[in-house]
Amino acid sequence: MRPTIFSFLAGLVLAAALAAQTVVITNAEIHTMGPQGTIKNGSLVIENGRIRAVGAAVAVPASARRIDARGRIVTPGLLDSYSQIGLVEIGAVQGSNDTADQDDRITAAFNAADAINPRSTLIPVNRIEGLTRVVATPSNGKSLIAGQSALIDLGGPGDYLIRSPAAMHAVLGEPGAHLGGGARQSAILRLREAFEDARDFAANRKAFDQGDRRPYALSRLDLQALVPVVKGELPLVIQVERASDIEAALRLAKDFHLKLILSGAIEGWMVAGEIAAAKVPVLLNPLANLPDAFESLGATLENPARLHKAGVTIAFMTGDAHNSRNIRQSAGNAVAYGLPWDAALAAMTSVPAQIWGISNRYGTLEPGKDADVVIWDGDPLEVTSFPTAVFIRGREMPMTSRQLELRDRYKDLQGPLPPVYKKP
Repeated sequence: MRPTIFSFLAGLVLAAALAAQTVVITNAEIHTMGPQGTIKNGSLVIENGRIRAVGAAVAVPASARRIDARGRIVTPGLLDSYSQIGLVEIGAVQGSNDTADQDDRITAAFNAADAINPRSTLIPVNRIEGLTRVVATPSNGKSLIAGQSALIDLGGPGDYLIRSPAAMHAVLGEPGAHLGGGARQSAILRLREAFEDARDFAANRKAFDQGDRRPYALSRLDLQALVPVVKGELPLVIQVERASDIEAALRLAKDFHLKLILSGAIEGWMVAGEIAAAKVPVLLNPLANLPDAFESLGATLENPARLHKAGVTIAFMTGDAHNSRNIRQSAGNAVAYGLPWDAALAAMTSVPAQIWGISNRYGTLEPGKDADVVIWDGDPLEVTSFPTAVFIRGREMPMTSRQLELRDRYKDLQGPLPPVYKKP
């Protein structure tokens, strides 16, 4: 046991040393996504997990480790605003799938943070392609209100939990109708009942504890979880696609003074003016373009561009775990269909930082912010470009994954295969 313990401690010491090391990235095209805009031939200094300086001419400590990024692009780390990384390993294997509670129609107390696996093999797979943070989100399963998401970084075990809960998640439209009793208005009625009960519970908690309150439709734990939602303190993300369902969600949020975020919104472009007027942000999958029965007949690849042009705040999502990394391909696709390049990059960096309330420490490359930094060998929205280095809160991540290790083990098929129980 002693060598194992010593190895573990040595690893911790090494990780701490790497995080404290001063690193300077030089000669880069730096897209700060902040007030400094894009800096040609710039430098960025990382120290103690944060960005110390960024600019065309910055003071560099003599002892700093230098990375020459000539001809390369530097951006903030990317954020997937709706992912299931850490909650599922193999979707078809129930024992590795913790995305949903299958027992009840309302599971507001269900918290994704309680099941996140920071050692998931899917984390390095996505991390080496520039993804540094995700919102790990429960899926609806049998619940109109699926539960609470958690915002995490992908730096591995340790202090990976950034915000929990990040939001409450619910569904309307056709899936909501199925879960709520068969009709769209049934789902909205159940959500109204839940929010009214939560407001009453918050106002009369003492009476409830004394057994001197009317019966509620929800459990005590679900009511407690919904109190920050009805107080406007915790965002409510509603998955919704059809234009008329989006309008219904906006009315619901207005009636209860909710901090609403729309998810999906395939037909959002049809009611973009209303969404913009309500100042409600939208989480989009830019590749969603196929009509699905009557739920999304207006699907178009121009949805992100049209929403952006109307003044809607948009951020990108995948809803995936294995391939959250494809978020940048989706962003590039949105650019191909009219979204400005800078807006597409912002939809994975600075905009989600604002939506999730972490813009004071993430989303732009500015002094004092967490050093989530990616160096790219080309345009980050181009599928043939890849990161050459990824930093998460100042720690340089290993650029390997289980897939790459399997590739290296079996890429040479001449002769006998290497034993699976030995390192090659």
